[in-house]
Amino acid sequence: MQVATGKSILNGIAIGPLRIYKKTEIQTCQNSTLTPAEEWERFDAARRKAQEQLAGLYDKALDEVGEENAAIFEIHQMMLDDDDYLDAVKAIIDTQNTTAEYAVTTTGDNFSATFAAMEDEYMRARAADVKDISRRVADILTGQQDAGMDGGRPAILVADDLTPSETVQLDKSKLLGFITRHGSSNSHTAILARTMNIPALIGVDFDDSWDGRLAVLDGYNHCVYIDPAQELLATMEEKRKSDLKQESLLQNLKKKPNITLDGKEIKVYANIGNASDVGLVLQNDAQGIGLFRSEFIYLESENYPTEDQQFALYKRVVETMAGKKVIIRTLDIGADKQAAYFNLDKEENPALGYRAIRICLTRKEVFKQQLRAILRASAFGTVSIMFPMIISVREVRDAKEILAECTAELQAQGTAIGKVEVGIMIETPAAVMLADELAQEVDFFSLGTNDLTQYTLAIDRQNPKLDNFYDPHHPAVLRMIRHTVEAGHRHGCWVGICGELGADLTLTETFLRMGLDELSVSPSAVLPLRKLIRSLDLSSAPTT
Repeated sequence: MQVATGKSILNGIAIGPLRIYKKTEIQTCQNSTLTPAEEWERFDAARRKAQEQLAGLYDKALDEVGEENAAIFEIHQMMLDDDDYLDAVKAIIDTQNTTAEYAVTTTGDNFSATFAAMEDEYMRARAADVKDISRRVADILTGQQDAGMDGGRPAILVADDLTPSETVQLDKSKLLGFITRHGSSNSHTAILARTMNIPALIGVDFDDSWDGRLAVLDGYNHCVYIDPAQELLATMEEKRKSDLKQESLLQNLKKKPNITLDGKEIKVYANIGNASDVGLVLQNDAQGIGLFRSEFIYLESENYPTEDQQFALYKRVVETMAGKKVIIRTLDIGADKQAAYFNLDKEENPALGYRAIRICLTRKEVFKQQLRAILRASAFGTVSIMFPMIISVREVRDAKEILAECTAELQAQGTAIGKVEVGIMIETPAAVMLADELAQEVDFFSLGTNDLTQYTLAIDRQNPKLDNFYDPHHPAVLRMIRHTVEAGHRHGCWVGICGELGADLTLTETFLRMGLDELSVSPSAVLPLRKLIRSLDLSSAPTT
């Protein structure tokens, strides 16, 4: 058995033969026997045909993955109308007396290299797009076409890379999963894979000997097993059956309310780690996003992300959620989440150190950039802002004052913003004890039970030697949750949980009896939680 590792795009299992997908090399003749005017006419006709194909792909993607994900094919159509791109193709045809296919391929390579060298993340992503449209036009000019998944039995596709258009055009009835050598987890192709629920790995080094061999793509463990042992194969088949059962649960519970047998309703939201997780939120039918961990933007950047870069990501998430609530937690960096360019000092006790709101309040410009980006995105949907690691009323007031500054600046510029709820994370004993005072400052509380347990029990949750002592069910932790709920409700403040305990089904009934208004969990936990909520009867005596 051979094992190869990569980066998982979707937690899932695919079992079947591997099929290596090799793109046909475009055969381009440089010298033309036609006049430059005739070659330009050939190019223009192929360009218009490519736009027709892209319009068809847009319609197909609209049905399969929704408007937001289909938009890439509208962008591709517009790129084929770009004056700079067209001028470059024409200049090569005119000055070098080349064929249209040579000119468009060369232009695609040149523009792609230019985009790839740019510092801006959005512009770097355009490198793959310009290569994709150039390849499409060149294929039309030469009459070539890649086989894709046509013919044969269902398989796991293996390729150097896949473009968005290639991904959408694949025959889904024959595609079990895909593996690529290159690609980004935030690329359009990766987003499409998540939205279409296709198990996928990127960054996998493979060779031609894989073609036709039986394999297991294990998205949970970020690896692929080639020629798996029978025992492993049986285990993976059971896991795949479990996944299929979960998908069946989705169909049965989709659009059903989260209401107990006696009529108590609770909101079930989803936690996400980055913008590309939104497909899982929609797939699992969460009512909103209860925790958008915004620090991923900083952790995946080599320098401070700009306001515009952050705005583009927040806007994409907010638009995709189409009016459902999106709660964005402001920068929670420090402790175990480090970005080198922040130049944070090494600390003896980083979990108790310079982190989260403490960084934001002392690096005001970094904080303001993020707040302005969130406020701008709020014009496109329903957005709430949540401040982490709060220990005092003064911190909340200082954060709200900076937020008010950002609001005033944007309004003075004529920038549209929406109505934004403001909330805080309750994850320190200090915040619990001040819950009555804090509830008068904000619209909502969200209990971060991971840190709350850590700080309440004085246990480092990163230390495996303390696992036997770390008890999230500890009576002190549960009493703190109850106290927070009661204090919040006394002052008209709704209260939720976004920590791991929210998905602990052994505590769901306890939380509902406490009066919690919302539980935010990983997308995959939404439906099992909904199923349990709909089976509970809170009018009866509590279970012991």
